[in-house]
Amino acid sequence: MDVIYEDNHIIVVNKKPGEIVQGDKTGDTPLSEKIKDYLKEKYNKPGNVFCGVVHRIDRPVGGLVVFAKTSKALTRLNDMLRKGEIHKTYWALVEGKPEKEEDTLRNFLVSDGRINKTFIAREGDKDAKESILKYHTVANGDQYSLLEINLLTGRKHQIRAQLSNIGHPIKGDLKYGARRSNKDGGISLLARHIDFIHPVSKQEISLFAECPEEFSKILQHNNN
Repeated sequence: MDVIYEDNHIIVVNKKPGEIVQGDKTGDTPLSEKIKDYLKEKYNKPGNVFCGVVHRIDRPVGGLVVFAKTSKALTRLNDMLRKGEIHKTYWALVEGKPEKEEDTLRNFLVSDGRINKTFIAREGDKDAKESILKYHTVANGDQYSLLEINLLTGRKHQIRAQLSNIGHPIKGDLKYGARRSNKDGGISLLARHIDFIHPVSKQEISLFAECPEEFSKILQHNNN
């Protein structure tokens, strides 16, 4: 487990593509349980260990995930998340080169839980929710572009659906139109940066996930 930051109240890990944050119907061991085992062993704790899930990222996505080690931290972080006080930045490798180097995408999205997929809808459609993100191009390669994305809303599969809608699906994301899968079964979307005020100490926390090799390669290609 790749622990990026830890103190008495929170722990931040760099999730690998394919891991699940919270238990689901697959029965696979989620990160929340792995963290409990890690804390139990590290601190030689008897009995149950607390690990609160603050937010989730999709199973095929890698990057930073925050967990709470105390109920006080969990309550405060949940409140901060609801108020938009936890700021997350994503990096995505997308097929092709977007026409605009930077843009704001606004769509209405509807999620179908039966097939675990999100669709572009029209305003006023049943269950349609307005979804907004901003992106700018960090680097361009021969086949792929590296985008930095800031979410203004937090809808299910929002980045995946909106980028696919403009003709630039995320590398490896077969569900949303990518041409081929990634070797690890994940998609080339990374929860790259997170910053927030610590819920207890009130210090500013600003953390970055390490860049996977395929992201670094396109950055190097751009600099050559």
